[in-house]
Amino acid sequence: MAARDLVTLERSKDRFGAGTAEAKLILLARLDRTNLRTPPQVERLHEALCFMRAYPGDAIVLAAVEHILERFPDRADLRRHRAALVDSGIAGTAIRFRFFWPSALWLAGRSPDRLLLDRDDADAEDAIARALPLLVTPAESAALRELDLPGYAAVDRLRGRREADGAFLVRRVASMPGDTFTREAFFDAIDASFELVPGPDTPARTHAKLGFAPIAFPDPPLHRGRPDLRAELRRAPRAVKPLSLRAGRCAVELGRAAMATRERDIDGFAYGDARDAWLVDDGDGLAFTLNGVVPERRAVVPATYGSLTLRNGVPIAYLQVDLAGRSAALSYHAFATFRGGEAAYTVARMLAMLHHVLGAESFTLDPYQLGKDNEDGIESGAWWFYYKLGFRPRTAAVKRVTRGELARLQANPRHRSSAATLRKLAEGHLVIDVDPRHPVPLPRLAAIGIRIADRLAARGERAQALQEAGRDAMRLLGLRSLDGWTPGERLAWERWSPLILTLPGVSRWSAANRRSLTRIVRAKGGRSESEYAARFNAHPLLGRALLGAGPRRRAASAA
Repeated sequence: MAARDLVTLERSKDRFGAGTAEAKLILLARLDRTNLRTPPQVERLHEALCFMRAYPGDAIVLAAVEHILERFPDRADLRRHRAALVDSGIAGTAIRFRFFWPSALWLAGRSPDRLLLDRDDADAEDAIARALPLLVTPAESAALRELDLPGYAAVDRLRGRREADGAFLVRRVASMPGDTFTREAFFDAIDASFELVPGPDTPARTHAKLGFAPIAFPDPPLHRGRPDLRAELRRAPRAVKPLSLRAGRCAVELGRAAMATRERDIDGFAYGDARDAWLVDDGDGLAFTLNGVVPERRAVVPATYGSLTLRNGVPIAYLQVDLAGRSAALSYHAFATFRGGEAAYTVARMLAMLHHVLGAESFTLDPYQLGKDNEDGIESGAWWFYYKLGFRPRTAAVKRVTRGELARLQANPRHRSSAATLRKLAEGHLVIDVDPRHPVPLPRLAAIGIRIADRLAARGERAQALQEAGRDAMRLLGLRSLDGWTPGERLAWERWSPLILTLPGVSRWSAANRRSLTRIVRAKGGRSESEYAARFNAHPLLGRALLGAGPRRRAASAA
């Protein structure tokens, strides 16, 4: 009976209309009282509940779903199958992952008693033994070298009794002299495996929800068809709301938790800046968070933002966008629980949000997103999903493969591209322009870096060359000093000054255009990169000189 009820709930979770809510409530009540026999059944119930939390239909169903999810860690079947559900992200289960530095630091601060070292990792134990003498007092360091203790035994001798061994290691690295880049490199060299033991304060997909996001009742019918992407791009979101520092922290932490519970990490959340965060209300319970990254972790040219797609407050997808001029490079992933419902529609609305809020005019997916060295992209058919939305290849070789596949489809509508063919298709970028009559060229950011490297190498010793570049760039732009600039703005100038000297024709720009460039650099290190992106796109010469594309109209800004 329980297995039959579970199947019925899965089939009905995305159906709405007369009588459906009552039927769902009956199934929910029975499954709440039932012990499921297998780990996959427990996980399937959890995923059905998460879907229904995002698409509840009405307030009564939502209340029933949230009641069950709140008590999900206490279910007898979950406790019985806890070991088999490791890494599921379900509340009450452990997560094992080689957390990257910012995530490990965040977890050590959030759950210091629950971040453990995975002691089955022998390679990490050796690396820890080599690293620990550099992380403790000189007397302790001498003792460790003399005793030659294995890494995990050494950690146990050094840590406090109430401090988990993983948190101890992370905190010792955090106390090292130097900057965040030095500490991150040191931590990455250790490459330790961790286990996050479940507790009331540890991240879990079960409880993932942004409490102040918009909710819509009743749910509108799911947008299952393929949207008219051009029409969607013309339709602006309902509202863009800057978030307070406290709300911004909630949004960034929700993004970090979404990554930690799915064994993923992106810079947009890992280095998220709560001071530069918004909530974009798209209507009917669909919304997006947007957050910038802290100044010291910003890219030199692109503006980077992390984003969650929310349905009634529940994260259903994540995005990192790197905006170089009007070209937006997308790293997008829809969570498996919510695929198939409104996938194409939510992508279309996400693109519209980026167009209207950040001024993006062109959207690019790199080969990894499409399946290159990424089996999830191959298995999900990501390339065809985006092609059917309107994205197109620009690489000649990929265009040839595309024409062949389209001919096969025309001859046999049941034809499906093989995995080998999908890998060939994924060898190049897919791009869509808001205005196809004015395609935006793909930025060649590597070429910019090479130009800077060549110029600095030609000047001789690196440190002296950088100092000279800073002085020369100040003279070129008529900047007398950096008095009054914030640390973030000074850092942006340090990174941009050698770049300024490589801009073709910059010495012939008008004084007004050079002053405007100074303001762009300062905005790069300012409170919000949205101001930087808007100023960049409004400059009459910078886009053409740096990226090979000039502005057509002033970009929108959420700031």
